[in-house]
Amino acid sequence: MLANAITKFLICNLQFFIYIGKLFSLIIKFVAKFMLMIEQIEEYLAQVDQFNSSNNEEIEQFRIQFNGKKGILNDLFAQFKNVPNEQKKEFGQKINTLKAAVANKLQNLKAATTSQIVSVKEDLTKPGFPLTLGSRHPISLVKNRITEIFKSIGFAVADGPEIEDDWHNFSALNLPEYHPARDMQDTFFIEKNPDVLLRTHTSSVQIRYLENNEPPIRILSPGRVFRNEAISARSHCIFHQIEGLYIDENVSFADLKQTIQYFTTELFGKSKIRMRPSYFPFTEPSAEVDVYWGLNSETDYRITKGTGWLEIMGCGMVDPAVLQNVNIDADKYSGYAFGMGIERIVMLLYQMNDIRMFFDNDVRMLEQFKTS
Repeated sequence: MLANAITKFLICNLQFFIYIGKLFSLIIKFVAKFMLMIEQIEEYLAQVDQFNSSNNEEIEQFRIQFNGKKGILNDLFAQFKNVPNEQKKEFGQKINTLKAAVANKLQNLKAATTSQIVSVKEDLTKPGFPLTLGSRHPISLVKNRITEIFKSIGFAVADGPEIEDDWHNFSALNLPEYHPARDMQDTFFIEKNPDVLLRTHTSSVQIRYLENNEPPIRILSPGRVFRNEAISARSHCIFHQIEGLYIDENVSFADLKQTIQYFTTELFGKSKIRMRPSYFPFTEPSAEVDVYWGLNSETDYRITKGTGWLEIMGCGMVDPAVLQNVNIDADKYSGYAFGMGIERIVMLLYQMNDIRMFFDNDVRMLEQFKTS
């Protein structure tokens, strides 16, 4: 009887138990979903805490990810209405915690970025610092001009040390010890026995080149030289020279004259020159070269002493003894050499009357060459 009664009760209330089961299942699903959402928010909090960047683009992407219209926070607030009433308080607190964490992170990142910019650039509205533009020294300008003229006819540039030994500076150039011509050049000696000195001319570069190269040779040797001379408006203990050397078969004095003629025309625009016999220990025959400057102004009268002619360089055919000193067959090869002081040429071109101005480093003088 009891069993029948229970069976009858269960059959009558089957719908009720089915409903209770569905309700219980739904509650389980809501609770599980809620727990998953809470875990997701915790992951977002960890992501916010770990994020760090000084790149403005990355910071903006982070803001959009969380605070954008389709961002994480808007999506979480949209799901708030589906959370059971019993869990709304906890869920709401978690969302607000995440929202506050995102806001603090963005504020700190922007503050750090702004402070970095200010520390580097200070006031971004301040005018920039003026950049003073320099220029090449007039000696460099003229040296480069002379070099380019001779490069156009096949000369290459050779360089050598400013501290030299006796052989390369004197003896190899046909100036043996106690030769009277050495008195023409007052020398700065650094050591004695053996002699070490500051070079008195860039001819020493030519000797070094001849020792290591076979003819044909066509070189220029520009550089600083040193002589123990009194400093005045016309002379200095430091000055610059540029010397040329051409060694080949059948080189004649006519070749030398045509080279000098080409050079003076290119540099000064004046083609009238004359060669006066002179003496140099390392060339034979030797000559001084004058260019006809003219008498068109008072300055022309002053710098040419009223003659119209102006001395610009020395030159000559290389002495056979010099070729023999560097083991070049003087019977087969011949050549010419020339040399000039660069300061003298600069003073002529720019109408300067005091060589000391080149070494005073007076910015007022040097600024005149900015457009050169």
